[in-house]
Amino acid sequence: MKFKKHHRKRAILFLVSLAMIPIFITLYEVIFTENRSVMFLGDYNPKIVIVVIFYYAFLLCLGAYWFIRQLIFISKLKNEKSKVELMLLKSQVSPHFFFNMLNNLYGLVAKDAEKAQELILKLSDLMRYSIYESDNETVTLKEEVDYLKNYIELHKMRYHKNIVVDFICDIDENKQVTPLLFIILLENAFKHGVENLRENANVKINFTSSKNNIKFEIENNFDSSENLKNEPGIGLKNLKRRLELTYPNKHKLRFTSTEDSYSAQLILN
Repeated sequence: MKFKKHHRKRAILFLVSLAMIPIFITLYEVIFTENRSVMFLGDYNPKIVIVVIFYYAFLLCLGAYWFIRQLIFISKLKNEKSKVELMLLKSQVSPHFFFNMLNNLYGLVAKDAEKAQELILKLSDLMRYSIYESDNETVTLKEEVDYLKNYIELHKMRYHKNIVVDFICDIDENKQVTPLLFIILLENAFKHGVENLRENANVKINFTSSKNNIKFEIENNFDSSENLKNEPGIGLKNLKRRLELTYPNKHKLRFTSTEDSYSAQLILN
């Protein structure tokens, strides 16, 4: 490889040196002769002039080709970097949820084997989607909604309290979207709302799509006595970065809160 690069550099230097010969001759005639009005290639045979002109045209095309290749290379490098970063961000989606579910299963197996089996099936579906479907650039909205509903059902089975989840869905099921975007907002609603409330825990979800956009709105109540951190966690930071990479200038993410409720809105154009 080093041998090829060395010879390539020598060939380029040789071609550039050839291109400079007529220029040096013209400069010599201007500087060291009494003729102060020298036409470039003016005293050369017309055939030589034609050859030189074609040679310069060849060098110009070669330079343009090299420049375009460099632009393509830089573009591919940026795309590869973005893909690697996206893979890393996807791998960080809700890991603690799976750990918590496995801990719940451990205690449930001896108490209620039938419920444990149901939990295992739902958890395996959730893990399969997170691992395999997340490799795809896009999935259908139906697949995303099924994933969210599965997540909700697992949480309902996990807690020993009444949880009200109002999920309104009006979508084009075949519309394509980047996977695992909405789960982070849903996870936050359970983590900071449902988990800290002993009773009257509720989550409201409004998921709609139109020809021009996809809108996901979620609201949850929370215990106002809890000291919630204002700084976004790793999940929200990952979500914001993924949106920058997959929907640059084509998304809106907003958060609002009151004394006892928190809401998020994500719009994808």
